[in-house]
Amino acid sequence: MFRSLALAAAAAFTFATAAFAGDQYVDETGFAVSGYDVVAYRSLTQSPVGTAQPEAVPGRADITAEYNGATFAFASEENRDLFASNPEFYAPQYDGHCAYGVSKGGKVPGNPNLWRIVDDKLYLNITKNVVGFWEEDIPGNINLAEGNWPGIEGDVASDRTIPNFSSSAPVTN
Repeated sequence: MFRSLALAAAAAFTFATAAFAGDQYVDETGFAVSGYDVVAYRSLTQSPVGTAQPEAVPGRADITAEYNGATFAFASEENRDLFASNPEFYAPQYDGHCAYGVSKGGKVPGNPNLWRIVDDKLYLNITKNVVGFWEEDIPGNINLAEGNWPGIEGDVASDRTIPNFSSSAPVTN
């Protein structure tokens, strides 16, 4: 009986917390992370702080998965399956919004080519200038963002366009 109650409580908590999740940032492409493959970031060689990261890997419109009310595109079926097995691990923090923006208390778009993985979590930022501010104190900015996120997570997703960004994803092949 205790096990049944524990399972029911866990299920209720899961559904309750999911209801409080914010909307994923989706731009004009109609895809989360502008159609780039969030699993592929894990195979890219991360550049040192202060230098540009490798460009994100475009996903394909015919290889997708749904998560957090949005469609994610992937470069391969293998990546899609990895994502489906643990979407929380691969999805960007703050529902794909700019990590520095969240540290300042707001939701603005995240650019898929301005990324960094810190403590096994994917963070996006909006512009190259913002990346500079973010990288001045990554741990401090994450701490601020984590403190701000509960207060803004339930807000509507940003509907702004990513400045100076031209998406080449998703590609159909």
